[in-house]
Amino acid sequence: MMQALLNGLVSGLLIALPAIALSLTYGILNFANFSIGAMITTGAYLAYIANTSLGAPIVLAAPLAAVGLALIAIAIQRGVYRRIRNADHVTLLVASMGVAFVLENVLRFFYGADVRTLDVPVARPLIWHGLRLNHEQLQIAVVALSAMAAVAFLLKRTRLGRAMRAISDDPDLAEVRGIERARTVDWTWAISGVLTALAGVMIALDGIVDPLIGMNYLVSVFAAAVIGGLGNPFGAVVGALIIGLVEETSALAVSTTYRQGISFVVLVLVLLMRPQGLFGAVRIRR
Repeated sequence: MMQALLNGLVSGLLIALPAIALSLTYGILNFANFSIGAMITTGAYLAYIANTSLGAPIVLAAPLAAVGLALIAIAIQRGVYRRIRNADHVTLLVASMGVAFVLENVLRFFYGADVRTLDVPVARPLIWHGLRLNHEQLQIAVVALSAMAAVAFLLKRTRLGRAMRAISDDPDLAEVRGIERARTVDWTWAISGVLTALAGVMIALDGIVDPLIGMNYLVSVFAAAVIGGLGNPFGAVVGALIIGLVEETSALAVSTTYRQGISFVVLVLVLLMRPQGLFGAVRIRR
């Protein structure tokens, strides 16, 4: 049980990164970005390219993948979402599904459906008080906590963070007060790209690289964001930890094949009992 709890905390930290990204884009654009899974996959492949094709060590491949996905996210925002930003929620959701389809199939076109791995040295796991902690889990914890601290600082202490919060509260009033909405939205997508890319790299480190790794986390990420309160980045962290712990501890009773099903059940229960999430969803006025 203690090992399952430890694994659950690490899994929760991993899920927290894309869950924060999902909440940020929802808070600014007021739509659920279904392409978050495809973005995770794209981040993993960008790291794979930098690591295996260019020969960069993983400590360099990860930031390169983060910057690359941030640029891709901005390009998608300007090429797709900006053109339909005044559309209804259903249109935006369908557009994000289309973006996911394009990203995944571009990766399949160039790399196929073969399973790949990052070129990293193999190391023995650490044993601490009888608990097994491998190096990938330690890296996940360090990267996730550092990224969450950076996002918290950005939202609370920087001018960009204040602009993001102002647009989330009332975009029309924010524009009247001189806040550049287009620039702030671009930065929001860039930050989301960085977070999802780092999640993709961490997933690849702890497993494999294939076109479905992001989709395998899609339900967990949405469940985490909804539990915390969709649009609430800090609530998404708590939701991610809950989902991570539930998924890992449930493996003691049921097969790991049903992990996504467990997340879905938790998501449905939260929607039935507290639709606004534990910390309240962000409601944006048009």
